[in-house]
Amino acid sequence: MEVIELGMIFKLTLAMLFGLFIGIDRQLKQKPLGIKTSMVICIASCLVTIVSIEAFEVFAGPDHPNMDPMRLAAQVVSGIGFLGAGAILRRSNEGISGLTSAAMIWAASGIGIAIGAGFYWEAGLTVILLMLSVNFIPYLIKWVGPYKLNQRDVSIKVVMEAEGDLSMLIRIIERKDEGSRAAKAPQHRIRRLKIKDLEEGRHRVDMVIAASERELTTEIYQFIRQIDHVISVEVENL
Repeated sequence: MEVIELGMIFKLTLAMLFGLFIGIDRQLKQKPLGIKTSMVICIASCLVTIVSIEAFEVFAGPDHPNMDPMRLAAQVVSGIGFLGAGAILRRSNEGISGLTSAAMIWAASGIGIAIGAGFYWEAGLTVILLMLSVNFIPYLIKWVGPYKLNQRDVSIKVVMEAEGDLSMLIRIIERKDEGSRAAKAPQHRIRRLKIKDLEEGRHRVDMVIAASERELTTEIYQFIRQIDHVISVEVENL
């Protein structure tokens, strides 16, 4: 294998690794940009950069002194962002979806540019790394990584009777009450909280909690439904 191919493999693999580090940092902070999205962006950006450098050496020369083979490719990379933006959705529950899909759309444009320029090795390896980044590595990281990487956001809306203690409700949901039977269960971390007064002294509590991915949504619903003075519960995955 030629030295240029080894250097290309090193660059793309290093881009995937750096994208992994960025994704872990973002996901630990519960940000929309996660492991998969960041790795896709880093790998595809590296690919386009490699194509730009190699295309200049391959196509530029005395026969084409004014040729700029990457001018059209640059416009493709910029224009494809509109398609990626169309794949990003903000749901009514403040959840965001489609980031990975948008990144994959952008990455596909980079792969097409590479194949069009004749960089078949680069494009082939990029496809393999993208598939690993989306379908294998995130699950491996969640399996061997810290507990925070195995959490998801859950939206909860609770209506309580006037006699209910809101502070006790929050403590029970976070499972900080050592006297409860659920004290040994995985704790919930409340990320956002909103309290609203209703008629007849009742209260509505809207919150977003970080819960374990292994805990079923129905289990969270049944757990909150059994709390004293709770009238109704609405649970939704974000």
